[in-house]
Amino acid sequence: MSDKPTIDELRTRIDNIDVELLALLNQRIRLAQSVGHNKSTQGQEVYRADREAQIISGLVARNSGPLEADQVSFLFREIISIARRAEGPLTVALLGPAGTYSETAALKQFGHQIERLEAASVDEVFRLTESGSATFGVVPVENSTEGGINTTLDRLLETTLVICGEIELRIEHCLLGHSGGQVPRLVMGHQQALAQCRHWLDTQLPGVESIAVASNAEAARRAVQDSAAAAIAAKETASLYRLAVLEENIEDQPGNTTRFLALGKNPVGHSGRDKTSLVMSNTDRPGALHELLAPLHEAGISMTRIESRPMRSGLWKYVFFIDLEGHREDPSVREALTHMQREAAFFKILGSYPRST
Repeated sequence: MSDKPTIDELRTRIDNIDVELLALLNQRIRLAQSVGHNKSTQGQEVYRADREAQIISGLVARNSGPLEADQVSFLFREIISIARRAEGPLTVALLGPAGTYSETAALKQFGHQIERLEAASVDEVFRLTESGSATFGVVPVENSTEGGINTTLDRLLETTLVICGEIELRIEHCLLGHSGGQVPRLVMGHQQALAQCRHWLDTQLPGVESIAVASNAEAARRAVQDSAAAAIAAKETASLYRLAVLEENIEDQPGNTTRFLALGKNPVGHSGRDKTSLVMSNTDRPGALHELLAPLHEAGISMTRIESRPMRSGLWKYVFFIDLEGHREDPSVREALTHMQREAAFFKILGSYPRST
């Protein structure tokens, strides 16, 4: 007789493990409810970006397989999301309607147990979060092929919100429409999506009109009502709006990625793997920008991004958006930022937050 367990025996073991997991998960939820009660009495936020990042990175580091790192991250993000819901509701403003990449980014950051507040524009996401209608907002800030999202960058200059997290999302555009083989007479999509698919559109649909709309999901919603129209959107959006996937992966650059920001009202503590974002302008003298950046070099702090934007207050004057490694409260980062602020004509720290995983 074989010593190998039978399928029935293996299934029995799995069933027993499932019962144990259920008991442990319920125990975790009860503990989360107690934590939520304590937070409520102390006036603390339900969501702690630094704490959640520490939990997930710690579990990924301890993982011995066969679960993959991204599977561990996804699994425990959802467990944490359910536990967080037991502490209290979390409302997140994002670009609507349902099916946008912003929604996907929000779910990747917060898990599915959130209240989604759909906004008609990026500017409205800021307003809803600033007013307190939403606890957090999620907005796109840059794309790997098209660069910065101007509306977001302009609003970051003036908002009182701080960056609480970042989400990197691989963008895989599809052409959605009505089945039947009819060539669409127009293609709709967000202006960034149209730009990211420009070469494909020019070669595969020459002469077909392109119309920019508020979001790719809005493009899909409109395409439902027009049999001669097509939309650029995610593959998952097709099922939401009962459209056919006419073509997949029509983006011009493989690996096309968009970075999103989670915005809130309160600063985020150390997670151990952080990034700091700031915006500044230099004084009008030779070598001023070099002098501004010198403290980072002297402290051995790496910049991960620098991008210039024209200032609306003056002709040929620019602000610089900078991302750097480390938390604003790290001694070396704090000292460097202090020196930079003294030399800058304008200086604003946008937030320190856990780096995207």
